[in-house]
Amino acid sequence: MTLRSRVLILVSALAVLAGVAAASVLHASARADRRDQARPGGPRITSGRLALTGGGRRVVFRNMAWGPHRDELVSVPAADPSGPRTASGVKCLRFHAASGTGVCLRAVHGPVQDTYRAVILDARLRERAHYDVPGVPSRARVSPSGRFASWTAFVGGDSYAGTAFSTRAAIVDTRTGRLTPTLEAYRIVKDGRPYRAADVNFWGVTFAADDRTFYATMATGGSTYLVRGDLRARTLTTLHANVECPSLSPDGTRIAYKKRVQGAPEDAPWHLYVLELRTGHETALAEPRSVDDQLVWRDARTLVYALPGDYGADLYTVPADGTGTAHRLTGAALSPAYVD
Repeated sequence: MTLRSRVLILVSALAVLAGVAAASVLHASARADRRDQARPGGPRITSGRLALTGGGRRVVFRNMAWGPHRDELVSVPAADPSGPRTASGVKCLRFHAASGTGVCLRAVHGPVQDTYRAVILDARLRERAHYDVPGVPSRARVSPSGRFASWTAFVGGDSYAGTAFSTRAAIVDTRTGRLTPTLEAYRIVKDGRPYRAADVNFWGVTFAADDRTFYATMATGGSTYLVRGDLRARTLTTLHANVECPSLSPDGTRIAYKKRVQGAPEDAPWHLYVLELRTGHETALAEPRSVDDQLVWRDARTLVYALPGDYGADLYTVPADGTGTAHRLTGAALSPAYVD
């Protein structure tokens, strides 16, 4: 037998062994996926078509359950949030949608390190445009009309709990593609006077229905503020202190947010509140745990948010008027958006 023949036999044998090993890994992974989905109380998930319009009132969110549909956008009827999930095949770390437009923040896996991207989706979850995100995605929002989308990323640090972090909040016009990569480009009015500082950070944009007004958090000098933004004038005006991750109510009169409270642990410092924009009155909500999320209004009376769970995160609800108690909505879920 020649040397070349021996080499060919060796290469063939190695290829067969590699194929067997790969098949074994895939088989084991598939069995693990089926086992994870079969756990008592685990969600039932099937592949299917998912759209952001039509089909009645539904909630779309990132599926956190381990298995073949981990991190995919899934859909369930709003009236049956713990029911069977329809998986889209589209993976997102953060997501939001309104009026047939979605924004999906996702990882782009590279040979050395991951990068991140904001993808604008149409009503059938097809990509319309994408933009580089300069850090780890944190928050995402679409305006009620679908005209504008926003996202926030950590560009230094990875938690809002401490002070050693920096963020960048971007807004894009989904019709024209015009991108404002950072709100630091806007003119700031603080306490009625122009304001500039090197330590300014912004995060957690939420939009009004007029396609002009938005709200966000501004941090500077060790404090946080609710700011009102004007997309045309490109200004940001402080309104109220100690407001983080605002979420504007459907009627545009209230802001739901997390607020730092005295005496709370450093790594869990927040309580949920609702602010009346006209009067400045604050109402504490009936959620005793610290919540690090940007809330979503399910309707005018109820708020939805995430807390840590067995699969990473579960969704909970609480009344927006301070009454009642918090209730678990569904497990293994993150970044909900209610669509019709």
